[in-house]
Amino acid sequence: MLLSRRHMLVAGLAFSGLPLAAAPPGLASAAPMIAPALVNRALDALFRHHQVIWSRDIIAIADFALPSSVPRFFLVDILKGTTASLLVAHGKGSDPEHSGALQSFSNAVGSAATSEGAYLVGEAYDGIHGPSRWLAGLDSSNSLAEERAIVIHSAWYANPDVAARQGKLGRSDGCFAFGDQDIGLVLARLGRGRLLYAGRSDG
Repeated sequence: MLLSRRHMLVAGLAFSGLPLAAAPPGLASAAPMIAPALVNRALDALFRHHQVIWSRDIIAIADFALPSSVPRFFLVDILKGTTASLLVAHGKGSDPEHSGALQSFSNAVGSAATSEGAYLVGEAYDGIHGPSRWLAGLDSSNSLAEERAIVIHSAWYANPDVAARQGKLGRSDGCFAFGDQDIGLVLARLGRGRLLYAGRSDG
């Protein structure tokens, strides 16, 4: 029987021998620019899914209450106490009028929408968009992420010049799409076994 990527990631944890420590206490202090309510939800997700999120040095939080024209994807380095803020595109189905603001989340297959919730970051691979990373949805709100092929990848429509020219980024099919200048940083720092939490600070 074929195993899903999520099952393989979980199996990898079982053999890793790494301790399952509590959530890092420094997340809020390392990322003061992120709304406390969203930080708290990310921390809650870290506790709920601690058995599979075995690398806690870096955590990613996407605040989709913010428009696509501003950096709203935060790479929080707990050990260094620093945060990198990056542009990220949302899905077409979450913004059908292409306003530049996410209107709604969806987990439905074929929705081309962004899904809310906690993701386990998986293996790197080379796909149609170049270097990318698999994601596994850990919550009921994003449980079909693998079936929908929701991943991290680069896209021309997520470059800063697009936002500068039209006041918003383009839209993905639900994936976390980054500009060419940022994808290397995201793939390198947000590696296997880490948490990516997507939500809204006003939700």
